[in-house]
Order: sequence, then C-alpha cells, then structure tokens
Amino acid sequence: MQEANANRNPVPRSRQLRLDLLHTFEAAARHLSFTRAGDELALSQSAVSRQVQQLEDSVGAALFERRHRSLALTEAGRIMQRAVEDSLERLRDAAARVRTTSRRAQVTLTCTPGFASFWLIPRLSRFTAMHPDVDVRIAATLTLVDLERNNVDLAVRFVPSAEGTGPLLFEEEVQPMCAPRLLRDASRPLKTPADLAQHTLLTIDMSDAAATVDWEPWLQLMGLPAVHMAHSVSFSRYVEAVEAAVAGHGIVIGRLPLLADLVRAKKLVAPFRTPAASRRGYFVTLAPHAAHNPAARACADWLKAEADQAGATHPSQRRI
Repeated sequence: MQEANANRNPVPRSRQLRLDLLHTFEAAARHLSFTRAGDELALSQSAVSRQVQQLEDSVGAALFERRHRSLALTEAGRIMQRAVEDSLERLRDAAARVRTTSRRAQVTLTCTPGFASFWLIPRLSRFTAMHPDVDVRIAATLTLVDLERNNVDLAVRFVPSAEGTGPLLFEEEVQPMCAPRLLRDASRPLKTPADLAQHTLLTIDMSDAAATVDWEPWLQLMGLPAVHMAHSVSFSRYVEAVEAAVAGHGIVIGRLPLLADLVRAKKLVAPFRTPAASRRGYFVTLAPHAAHNPAARACADWLKAEADQAGATHPSQRRI
C-alpha cells in the first residue's frame, strides 16, 4: 500500500537533485567563488550563480551567504558540501572499480615531456611485452596534474629531493653536453669551462626563472658565478634543446640519467666530465583510486625495477 502511494506521489521535478547542479555547487563551495568555479567548469560567473540558485530552490534553503565580493557557506551549505563530496568520491571509486573490470586493463601515467621522451618511451616496449593485455596512456606535460580529478593512475613527479613522496626512481645529475663534432672543432676548443664563451647556449624559456637556472648546480660546483656564451637559442621544451645539441647547434645542460642513452650512443658527450647533483629527483606517485587497479600497481613496480636495473640511483653523487 505504501509503495502504491509512493508511485502516486512522485517527488516533484522541481525538488529532484540534478547532478550537473551538484557538480557546479561542489566547485563553487570548494573555491568559495562563482568566478573561479566558472573558470574550472568553462561556465560564466552568471551561469554558475543561476545553477546554484536552482539548487537552492530545489532544496529549499540558502547554501551560500553572499557577501561583498566574497562567499561563505551557510550551515545548510556545509551539510550539502559534505554530502556532495562524499557522493562524488563514491562515484569516482565506483568508476575506478568499473575500469578495472573492463575487458582490457588500462593505466594512465603523467610525467614531464623530457622524462617521457628520453627515459620512459625507449623502455616502454618492455612493459607492454610483459603485460600485453594492458593499454598504456601517457600524458606528458609540465602541468601538475590532479590525479583524482583527472582519473590519472600514476605520476612520475620531478621535484626537489626533500619534497619527494613515493618511491624514488633516481636523483638527477647535470653537466654541459654537446655533439661530439663540437669537440673536434679546433677553432673553438672545449677544454675548460672558460671555453664555453665561444659557443652557443641552448636553454629553455621559462618565464618565471632565469635562462640559466638549470646550469646553477653545475656552476656552483665549478665555482663559477655565471655562464657567458657567445650566443643563445631558447626553446619552449627541453626535448627541443636536446635535439638542437645533438644536431651540433650548441651546448645544453645535460640531465642524467635522462640522457644516458644518448651518451651511450655517442650522440652527446660531456666535455668536462664534472657532474653536479641538482638536488632534484623523479618520484613515483600512485593515485588513491589506483589501489584498485592491478595494472597501475604493476606499472609502478616496473618503473622502479627499470630504474634499479639501469643503475639509475647514484649514491656517490657529488653534492653542492
């Protein structure tokens, strides 16, 4: 009888909670700003405000206290925020479980473009040979990716060694590198650091840092205040600077062990053989949802095994 009454008295459409409104509310509650929530969701500030108003009408309570140029959650808003965050987390967890039960396993990994190009991709065939039923997706970017929000399973973070979390793959050493033919140029010898003044600097254009910031650990080890070179060529990515060095266009600060394969292939050489520890390293971070993904765990273990096998950790690095 009660069931029949419930069917005759459905919840009015105006009182039903729409998922898109809850998603918008969660972003606005997290940022305490309709503008920043709109930036995240690709909506205008007025669209976010309208959707929040619709949700407030649906639940019959004000969720935000509109102050001058600021927002604050009401008590009802705080109750809704906790409930919505918990629901979205459950949905993300369910989605992760569904992904692991799909016909083909999948692992998504984010890392820097340099790590992907010089270290990961040359070795990736070994992982796919060991796990032929696993699809691998690589997001190579300098942007710090939120693993949970972007459904990314693994990250290889390049951070200061003191700030690293998760297993360490290897710490980094740096030293100048160039194409072998530059060493054979008798008109511009490369026997001492002072000889760099006759060559072209290949560097990365980073708007928030000096052009030679990557050179600083090596310069400090050598007791040099700065690097002075005849010319400079700036690139947007480290990969391009290294390619220019291989082509013989100048000197790049080489990162080891990322460029170890190019050194072994004699495409790059280190004229001064004086590596300096940069006090930065590559660390593996496993997303919380990836605890349910055997493929992601297998990839994390494989990364560490590859780094260990390659002798990528250098306990004898010279510190500055």
